[in-house]
Amino acid sequence: MWNDLKFDASADAEQFVLIAGPCAIEGEQMAFDIAGQVSELCRELALPFVFKGSFKKANRSRLDSFTGIGDDIALDILKRVGGHFDLPVTTDIHTADDAAKAADVVDVLQIPAFLCRQTDLLVAAANTGKVVNIKKGQFVAPEAMHFAVEKVKQSGNNRVWLTERGTTFGYTDLVVDFRGVPQMQQYAPVVVDITHSLQQPNQSSGVTGGRPALISTIGRAAIAVGANAIFIETHPKPSEAKSDGANMLPLADLRRLLEQLKALKETVNRL
Repeated sequence: MWNDLKFDASADAEQFVLIAGPCAIEGEQMAFDIAGQVSELCRELALPFVFKGSFKKANRSRLDSFTGIGDDIALDILKRVGGHFDLPVTTDIHTADDAAKAADVVDVLQIPAFLCRQTDLLVAAANTGKVVNIKKGQFVAPEAMHFAVEKVKQSGNNRVWLTERGTTFGYTDLVVDFRGVPQMQQYAPVVVDITHSLQQPNQSSGVTGGRPALISTIGRAAIAVGANAIFIETHPKPSEAKSDGANMLPLADLRRLLEQLKALKETVNRL
């Protein structure tokens, strides 16, 4: 399936690509349940699908926050999910040493927003030959992401994407400037992360908040401006998720949202 996945950089591609899954791999059963349900839904809707799950969480507010079930265990789960459902998979990496280890089991290496300027990390990811998906830093202008893309390309890898995930607005909120989507499409295909864009970071509790009621709003806007892909973190019970539950989409709500976005994409294509 991965070889058939056409990630068209033009705004009039037939359909958007869905990148979706839990924030973190919490266990085998959960990962297989989410991947199975989303892959079946995407088959019904004829949407290309990349399964996402973090094998570890390195950027946490508090020392006692969940960081993972063990790197090797989580990576093995990602590998088996991809093989069982014939899906491309992605995970985020945080150090140069992570790149080769993760590249053994995933198809796309995701660079976290806070690390989008880390040259060693970008070069290590590029050297694996995998697709490198760079999330735009909350502190970075869209046009500045050209330099992150060039670090990957100048390392011999032209397989690079960019992800919009909101820009810092005050101390505890983010805002999405949709002008950045066509700007960044000059450099690479653009994903819009419609769940992390609604985070409310730096809460006094040390646990990030969110505004999940607006997920569909951000999603519709992203399709309207021609995003190539939509990124969604989803969980059967977001309130029980071990990471980023405050801005996740309940899995039961995914079908309705994807049906709306697919219909909107088809409408945009006719304009």
